Amino acid sequence: MTSNTISNGILKAVAIILGVTLLMLFLYEIQTIIIYIAISAVLSLIARPIIRFLKHQLKFPNTLSVITTMLLLLAILGGLISMFIPLIIKQGENLALLNINQLQQNIQNLINQVNDYFLIHNIDILNELKHVDLINNLNAIPNLLNSVISMLGNFSIGLFSVIFISFFLMKDTYLLENAIYVLVNDKSESKTRKSISSIKNLLSRYFIGLVFQITVLFIIYTIVLLIFGIENAVVIAFLCALFNLVPYIGPLIGGVLMLFLTMSSNLGQDFQSVILPTTIYVMIGYLFAQLIDNFISQPLIFSNSVKSHPLEIFLVIMIGGLLFGITGMIIAVPTYTAIKVILKAFLSDNKIVKSLTKNL
Repeated sequence: MTSNTISNGILKAVAIILGVTLLMLFLYEIQTIIIYIAISAVLSLIARPIIRFLKHQLKFPNTLSVITTMLLLLAILGGLISMFIPLIIKQGENLALLNINQLQQNIQNLINQVNDYFLIHNIDILNELKHVDLINNLNAIPNLLNSVISMLGNFSIGLFSVIFISFFLMKDTYLLENAIYVLVNDKSESKTRKSISSIKNLLSRYFIGLVFQITVLFIIYTIVLLIFGIENAVVIAFLCALFNLVPYIGPLIGGVLMLFLTMSSNLGQDFQSVILPTTIYVMIGYLFAQLIDNFISQPLIFSNSVKSHPLEIFLVIMIGGLLFGITGMIIAVPTYTAIKVILKAFLSDNKIVKSLTKNL
């Protein structure tokens, strides 16, 4: 091996590393756009059955089917937003006329009642909380409002971008596929086409299953909260159901949120006779909903959509969480499903691949 060959090899390796680094930096800089495209792709997969129904069953033209589907999705989004508008207006009025001293007194009374209750069982809650500067933190509310306004501005830009991209992805279902085919050689194109078709079918069922899962939880939460007279029951139920999109951690966050909002809705009432029993009953309803989700909804989604064993899904989600945090946990299942389909198309003779993809 000559020195020129070694030098060329080193230069080639350095060029590859530099190219990959520049590509990663570029992707990092445009990560917002990538997120918009990913959300639009998910929406197009969810909307795919609706568009096909309108085109094949009702004989709608392609463009009219896409427009009708997008209007339906926007109506659903508008309905969800409309639930929050009264709550936001009410909270804005409350903050504008907020009596900080009265709020501090109510919180202090609640803490004292909780402490008196647990003192009977030799647990001094107040002593544990004496270093928590909760009262002074209430003065940060105006800063929170400024952050909310900024978030609304970013949300508006993101919403317009997602709608614009989604329209063309729904209208031309092969737009992303054609971009992928450009990067694939002619020998692999047929396998790639088959893989993409399988991925689209599986992920469409998966995301529709998630919508079904959230809807079931939302209905149960709403019923439970309405039974016990919790204010803004629909909004609280929707938020807690939405947290279930984050596997394993999401239900815990939703449970804490429901616990806090249930107690705060009865602020000023007697702790032992009103707040504690109501909170216990609401949390029993929350646990009941989680049992239905864990033993009925999730097995149906995973077995019928992505065709993977629950233990397999658990391990994949944990690995995704360790590598990429909460984002990794959310995208773990669809990413793993896509990888399985690709492996089956290109490495179907491999023993491990056969074992993992036998249900696909």
